[in-house]
Amino acid sequence: MAQEKFRILLVEDEKPIRDAVTAYLEREEKYSVVGVGDGQSAVEEFEKHQFDLVILDLMLPKLTGERVCRAIRDTSEVPIIMLTAKGEVDDRIIGLQLGADDYLVKPFSPRELVARVGALLRRARQDSEPQLEVLDFGELVIDVSGHKVSVNKHEVELTASEFKLLTTLARYPGRVYTRMELVEKVLGYDFEGYERTIDSHVKNLRAKLGDDPRNPKWLYTVHGVGYRFEAPKKDDAE
Repeated sequence: MAQEKFRILLVEDEKPIRDAVTAYLEREEKYSVVGVGDGQSAVEEFEKHQFDLVILDLMLPKLTGERVCRAIRDTSEVPIIMLTAKGEVDDRIIGLQLGADDYLVKPFSPRELVARVGALLRRARQDSEPQLEVLDFGELVIDVSGHKVSVNKHEVELTASEFKLLTTLARYPGRVYTRMELVEKVLGYDFEGYERTIDSHVKNLRAKLGDDPRNPKWLYTVHGVGYRFEAPKKDDAE
């Protein structure tokens, strides 16, 4: 019996790159790739068919990658990897703020892209498996099984990566995680040089939780190392 394949939507306007990535991914027999060359076609294709993951270029004709990402996030939590020719931190942060789970800067290694695709799909499958767990820190409540987070009883919308980051830290209050540990646990790969991706996720997470980095309640920076989560003392939480 043939193995069911993961369906990947590849949105890349440069045909040589699109063809090369498609060929590299489809060497893995578990992937089926649909490639399109502009943002409008991407939105139309996504609306017509179901995909397990999206690889999305930032610079696209007709509709930009930002607008495509926003359109997908309006209806789906499908994992998104953003591709960009720009290496500036602002562009990476914008992509993550819009809901992308990961990014790669061109030129990138096809082998690394395949590894990241596999990691995000594994994580998506794990996240879909129910875990009967609620982490209650007073103002902050993390419903792991319901995939929900609330602050002062108001639900906070997080991306899949932000939720994974928060639950990873919150399960072990006081434990310091290095950036590289968080890359492996949250994003699912161990390539060096992408530790700063975690900084972007933490920045977004703090903003959504209302956690001031200068006077944090939950997320603490350990300078030169990484991050830790602290459960407020009952006196502080009341």
